Amino acid sequence: MSIIHRAPKFLKPISSHLVWSIEPHQKEIYLTFDDGPHPEITPWVLAELKKYNAKATFFLVGENASKYPDVVQSIIDHGHHIGNHTYNHIKGWTTSAYKYYKNTLKCEDQFHSSLFRPPYGRITRAQHKRLSKRYKIIMWSVLSGDYDRKLSSKKIVRGVLNNTVPGSVIVFHDSEKAEKNLRNSLPKVLMHLSKKGFVSKAIPYDIQNSSSVRGEGK
Repeated sequence: MSIIHRAPKFLKPISSHLVWSIEPHQKEIYLTFDDGPHPEITPWVLAELKKYNAKATFFLVGENASKYPDVVQSIIDHGHHIGNHTYNHIKGWTTSAYKYYKNTLKCEDQFHSSLFRPPYGRITRAQHKRLSKRYKIIMWSVLSGDYDRKLSSKKIVRGVLNNTVPGSVIVFHDSEKAEKNLRNSLPKVLMHLSKKGFVSKAIPYDIQNSSSVRGEGK
């Protein structure tokens, strides 16, 4: 399993404009959750995060947000941040820049956020050029792999814990595909990171004005 995801070669010209990790203040990390909201899984995640007073950022699919606006509001009410993950979870490599941009804007009909994460981490230079004028594009430095049903939760937990350092942006998924691995791994990850003194923060909405952003894969 490849846990650390660095910018592939074709992204190198724009990688410095993508957020892969964040310069930390002490032992801060940034938990993120993709593909929700889900009416059962997301509330469970919120409850687990609350046990450790952990804050996170949820990158929401607009189509799901339209079905479960109460879950979106619950995320906000719990003090977490939300980000745009396109309306239909579309693939950047097989979608024109225009259609990709329009689909992302459609997601804004459900909620507004200055944060955006491309589904599958796939974004072209043309798409980046359009979107970067409106959003800060958030990637990651630790990919849990919870969506891979071939992986055991034990490997997921070990991979996340072994690769997390201050400033890491960690990806989990509050989706049905990842549910089993998520439920079996997230509580253990939260417990161990807490014991190590890590504090999970939400990615700031105004991060585009921050000098603490680190672009990797250069």
